[in-house]
Amino acid sequence: MMKARGVFWILLPLLLWPETGTASSLPLVMDSIIQALAELEQKMLVTEASGTASAWILSAGNSSPHNSLHQHLLQIAPSHNTLEPDPHSLSPELQALISEVARHDVQDGQEYGVVLAPDGSTVAVKPLLVGLEASLQEHTVANLSSECLATPCNAGDILTNIGAIAPGLMDASTNASLTDVGATLPNDKAKTPTTVDRLLAITLARDLSLMFLNSSQTPSPPGLGTEGCWNPLSAHRVFTLLDPKASRLTMAFLNGALDGALLGDHLSRVSKPRPPLSHLLKEYYGAGVAGDPRFRSNFRRQNGAALTSVPTLAQQVREALVLLQRLEPGHPQLQNMSQDELAQVATFATKEFIETFLGCPAILPRCRWGAAPYRGNPTPLQLPLRFLYVHHTYVPAPPCTTFQSCAANMRSMQRFHQNERHWDDIGYSFVVGSDGYVYEGRGWHWVGAHTRGHNSRGFGVAFVGNYTGSLPRDTALNTVRDLLPSCAIRAGHLQPDYKLLGHRQLVHSDCPGDALFNLLRTWPHFAEAEN
Repeated sequence: MMKARGVFWILLPLLLWPETGTASSLPLVMDSIIQALAELEQKMLVTEASGTASAWILSAGNSSPHNSLHQHLLQIAPSHNTLEPDPHSLSPELQALISEVARHDVQDGQEYGVVLAPDGSTVAVKPLLVGLEASLQEHTVANLSSECLATPCNAGDILTNIGAIAPGLMDASTNASLTDVGATLPNDKAKTPTTVDRLLAITLARDLSLMFLNSSQTPSPPGLGTEGCWNPLSAHRVFTLLDPKASRLTMAFLNGALDGALLGDHLSRVSKPRPPLSHLLKEYYGAGVAGDPRFRSNFRRQNGAALTSVPTLAQQVREALVLLQRLEPGHPQLQNMSQDELAQVATFATKEFIETFLGCPAILPRCRWGAAPYRGNPTPLQLPLRFLYVHHTYVPAPPCTTFQSCAANMRSMQRFHQNERHWDDIGYSFVVGSDGYVYEGRGWHWVGAHTRGHNSRGFGVAFVGNYTGSLPRDTALNTVRDLLPSCAIRAGHLQPDYKLLGHRQLVHSDCPGDALFNLLRTWPHFAEAEN
């Protein structure tokens, strides 16, 4: 069986290939990537100690990765004990597909190097691959010695020890600048960073930090975590961002970076021989790794939040910035920055990433579930609103546990609301599935049709299912009780002292079901209806 690491020595050189001129007709979906990996695993007889593949990487190509950390990571040479693989033995279509998705970029409002996963999320492939490979090269997550930071190290020495605690630098007095952004970096006695922290420093730190260098006092700059839409006429080959001014730090990029860190963390703990990567990705983007439904892409944010924190991740991001200063001495944004300034940027950027990405629910946009156009002209809401109204859909009655079923339910409800009730659109502001996702209905900015006489005063959030005698899943409950409101408050959509009510308190109805309503009465923001 092909070892996981050997496949990467074949796959990652392809991102250095010159353009082949051959366009792949394969759809840009995760299943295509898994298919490509499976074919590579079958064709290339490479062992885990694949040595000459690294020599091939060092001598390859007319193009290089954007990220200097990635570039040096991919050029570490393992031992030489196998034959050099021949990627050009693959079909031109497969070569074109891998070359296409291994480069991530944003140009003119379109995002490249991303694929649609079975769970409905879009994933940038390059940071996913880099996180996996960084884990497989075990020395890249070793502690960075204070001696290396005290005196200049060459790029090889730096990368060999990337991503760990730096007691020597942490002794610097940084508290004054860091208190401006509401957090401080820990000293050398702080909690030890996790493998996820260290891998995120490789997959994410450069793009995240550089984005905040010129806007370190502006919460959530435009473009952080921007979503997009697949052109339905392009067979999932054209992905257009909803914000044409989005940075490269898109939702797909964040998903890929986090998936690479989570799966890399898993690989670091798996006994050898490790499973084929095609098998690992099929499980992760399917029913769950090793049959665990909690360890799958649907719940990446919850899993990531449990394995990182602002202090530990900020520490790693800061170390990555120190390395970047040495790897890119001419970078205009990094030149002449003091260590205090680097620490401030690292902490602020990390805090924003954790609070606005890991700490918020994933909301799939209307285009992702196949919404029909709004009929008429929507009425804008006057934000922030004071109320959150909770519903259950009743019909569909069964909870939806996959993207396919949740998206079908959304389309069904929209057809019923538009065609039978003659509303302009689906009535709810948001709908919460049992698959780990929130589905955008009328969204944050438009008046809904969910709570008669109160639609302009609050957001209507519905759980898919009938909760007369049972409750939604804990993850769905946590989304509506904690995550969605806190992120809405942070974004200025909901008032901090908002009140939460069940639909039945304002309209003659059994909604949101007896079991769910009785639970709502115990939630912190629950309020009795105003007369």
